[in-house]
Amino acid sequence: MRSLSGVGEGGLIVDSIHGDVHLTKQEREVLDTASFQRLRHIKQLGMGHVTYPNATHTRFAHSIGVLAIMGRVVGLAPDKLILSDDTAYDLRLAALLHDIGHYPYSHLVEKLHTVRLTDEIIKTPHPSGRSLDFSGKPFPHHETLGRLVVTSQPDLLEALGGLQRAKHIADIFTRTDTETLQLSKLIHSSLDMDRLDYLRRDAQATGVPYGEIDANYLLNQLKVSPRGMVGVGRKALPAAEHSLFARFFMYRAVYRHKTTFGIEEACRQLLRRIHDKGWYDFPQDGQSVEGIARGPKLGTFTDAYVDGIVQKAAGNQEDEVIAALATSIRHRKPPKLLREVDVYTKRDTKYHAGAAFRQDCALKLADLAKEVGIPMGLFLLCETPPLTLEERPARVSADEARELPAETEEELIKVFVEGEEEPVSIVDLPESVLHEQADYFFQSVRLYVVLNETNREQRAKDLRERVRDWGRA
Repeated sequence: MRSLSGVGEGGLIVDSIHGDVHLTKQEREVLDTASFQRLRHIKQLGMGHVTYPNATHTRFAHSIGVLAIMGRVVGLAPDKLILSDDTAYDLRLAALLHDIGHYPYSHLVEKLHTVRLTDEIIKTPHPSGRSLDFSGKPFPHHETLGRLVVTSQPDLLEALGGLQRAKHIADIFTRTDTETLQLSKLIHSSLDMDRLDYLRRDAQATGVPYGEIDANYLLNQLKVSPRGMVGVGRKALPAAEHSLFARFFMYRAVYRHKTTFGIEEACRQLLRRIHDKGWYDFPQDGQSVEGIARGPKLGTFTDAYVDGIVQKAAGNQEDEVIAALATSIRHRKPPKLLREVDVYTKRDTKYHAGAAFRQDCALKLADLAKEVGIPMGLFLLCETPPLTLEERPARVSADEARELPAETEEELIKVFVEGEEEPVSIVDLPESVLHEQADYFFQSVRLYVVLNETNREQRAKDLRERVRDWGRA
């Protein structure tokens, strides 16, 4: 292991996952900016604390964890990862700043432009049928927003030493500089420092075992090819497979837990309705959000920002649905799950049990809402995004490969096999379980209802009985 001069001059932070994290003076200056301190007020797991009370850890702690792992990586022996000192320092800063552009409650607000209200789904059941009142520029991805923060906020520009350096650091964590593309994989890919931290940190905070991966062995097995491709040695194949399954099961058990997903869906639907009404000074489009990222209001763009909107909306007298959704969130009365259909099938499957359930909901939900006297907007028909073990399947034709985004292949875990200088994608190894399982996806189609009355348990039981056969052949 090599030692970078200056590491430790900025003091150390004791982390619950990685122990002592030694900082350079510049890293300390970045960490002490108001722009970075904002991350103390954004929870890593969104509203996951509703289900897991200890899951209150923040993007601030996670960012320090990613820096800790990157510190280990850039200190690897020269025969494993050849980096100049300048590049090593840049990678450390990019790791520290990779989440600087996160929205309140992390991913909850970020994709608001894709949220579909239940009555819109009833009108156009197919997922591609959008009828969103979102005519402006969509909210930018959090990495795009992070670039704006890093290159616009005066405190970060000063700490990083000017605009040129800030742009270079942003190029690394946004993967926009071809010279750093392979190195950027260390921050964003199927085998990245981001994932090696959040899986373990989230597992510890929620008390589940699924995220416990062999990070030490994966780091020790990192290699670089003559072309600069980053991968792991063949001996690390089981550890690499385990990391992908760990992510898969963390999504199933934690990130998309029925209670967490339900209350977050209620919040997404609430914010979408507030956006469409133009109420509470909520950003109307991507330009509004970009203005926040560039300006003095960034420090207030935290979880408390959404909490304040929810509090105001709970007392709304003009819109019954908005008030009920907000009350459900504020009083921790998560929507009741009426029916859930899980799907595990091949990626190219067009019609499955989940699609049948969604279609039945589209045909029958309006009548049910009318019969039971519950506004349609309080029924939440939603589906979890398709969950796969890797970004692409194992067997793709030449035509299909050409249609894949360029970054998809770049982000796959690569494995060095005997006799080959360049690594191959893990899904292409016949001996890997990913060779078969990468062809499948998992998804849940769910129907919730928001009930705030005192007899909500009995009401939910009666509704479950009414919808129990929906989607069955």
